[in-house]
Amino acid sequence: MKYCEAINTTKRRTTREVMVGDIGIGGNNPIRIQSMTNTKTSDVDATVAQIIALADAGCEIARVTVQGMREASACSTIKSKLRDAGYTIPIVADIHFMPRAALEVIEHVDKVRINPGNYADKRATFDVIEYDDDSYRQELESIEEKFSPLVKKCKKLKKAMRIGVNHGSLSDRIMSRYGDTAKGMVESAMEFATICRKDDFHDIIFSMKASNPIVMIQAYRLLAAEMYKKSWDYPLHLGVTEAGEGEDGRVRSAMGIGALLLDGLGDTIRVSLTEDPTKEIAPCKTLAAFAENYIGKGTTPFEEKERIRRKVIVNAPLHSDGSALTNSSAAGFDANINDIDDTLIIDEDTPWDDAIAKAKIIILRPKNNRLHYARAFHQHLCNNNITTPLILDFSYTCPQEDLVIEASAEFGALLTDGIGDGILIDGDYDTNFLRTLSFSILQAARMRTTKTEFISCPGCGRTLFDIQSVVKKVQKKLGNLPGVKIAIMGCIVNGPGEMADADYGYVGSAPHKVDLYVGKKCVEKNIDESHALERLSQLCEGE
Repeated sequence: MKYCEAINTTKRRTTREVMVGDIGIGGNNPIRIQSMTNTKTSDVDATVAQIIALADAGCEIARVTVQGMREASACSTIKSKLRDAGYTIPIVADIHFMPRAALEVIEHVDKVRINPGNYADKRATFDVIEYDDDSYRQELESIEEKFSPLVKKCKKLKKAMRIGVNHGSLSDRIMSRYGDTAKGMVESAMEFATICRKDDFHDIIFSMKASNPIVMIQAYRLLAAEMYKKSWDYPLHLGVTEAGEGEDGRVRSAMGIGALLLDGLGDTIRVSLTEDPTKEIAPCKTLAAFAENYIGKGTTPFEEKERIRRKVIVNAPLHSDGSALTNSSAAGFDANINDIDDTLIIDEDTPWDDAIAKAKIIILRPKNNRLHYARAFHQHLCNNNITTPLILDFSYTCPQEDLVIEASAEFGALLTDGIGDGILIDGDYDTNFLRTLSFSILQAARMRTTKTEFISCPGCGRTLFDIQSVVKKVQKKLGNLPGVKIAIMGCIVNGPGEMADADYGYVGSAPHKVDLYVGKKCVEKNIDESHALERLSQLCEGE
């Protein structure tokens, strides 16, 4: 399955250029940086102020939520006030459930983002519905009837569109036929893109977002593969939705976005964080620069036949006390990887000979072009049926805040493909920081769980409570539950779906009201926000 230009080198996928206002996406343009406001769009002054702050921080495209006609109308004033202030940053309207609002707002903004899961379909109930080919075709005809007017208007006004699929808001129709899968995400996008092409409209951009980086990577690759088959050249917007906040949010985002950028996929990015939107820009810049530095790097071509994640049983001193394996340069750990018997350390100058098969542990320590070198080496192991545990040992010299991004992208690109059985982060950094980051990367890659996992949306104009403060309170109270996944979602647009694999959920249902979930089941509705955290805690503790 071809999903990128090459697996042995980083070469950007060739796309058409799509103009969003004065900003070109794809083509020969650099990777563009986006964010989204978390103000009420109807609060024009607050929204304008936040967009200006984003632009000053380096954001190139700003998205606002448009849940109704009032917000659609407000976008006209927002654009006008931005122009008066000397700002030409393009504005994108985010639409769910409201075709009428989309038709209005496209007159005032530069791009519209629609969600195929809920633009024409009703909110998912997660019920399995039986469709034969005729009934499914009738559903598609109904979608075209509702969607085509927007396509025609975008074409007439020369405005762009993002077909933005979210794993958490696939329609019942798609899930009934394809399941809650990456394939279902791609099919959902293709249905809407086919309507665009039928109307000869091509100023479209795709996104395939999920809160799980592995699902997100798989979905984008499947989409890219489909576009290669069809000779389509539409740009991609990358993002991990509901990534959360702090280090974990940055790790998850960098892992998903970075893995794709290093494959040459992606033309515009957003690092979604449950923080002030301006905090999203710095990690975006770091990711874009890191990916740009990989362009042209590679190894000699090799045939990728398989990627097999092996089950590895590791004896002491690896993980003997629950700590991450490290090397001697990070003081404070008992285990020194270099002292373990029968360990083979491999760098670019080490021959791949019979010694590899005899080693009990292999430490891969390339200094340059680590992604492609590790892929080639892993394929060598697979080709020769060598199942020796492989530890990835990468050294960094970047600032600590950049290390979170760079290490997550580089290790994540390999771990999510089943390459590597452990990691070593080497460099002149605080030992506890390296330990925490190592575990965060392993957990984001679904390799090892050592703490409560929190997913949370970044907040937007639909958010029904102060999500930033709530997330911090939930983390403080329930952060000691390894293996438990808790979702905190600002509203019901993506909430129930995006938290489908969470054990517990906290979802805004009305202003300062919360629904609580156990798995996919809503167990308490419209609880007052002041009591919701305590009730969530009781649920987590089994009452």
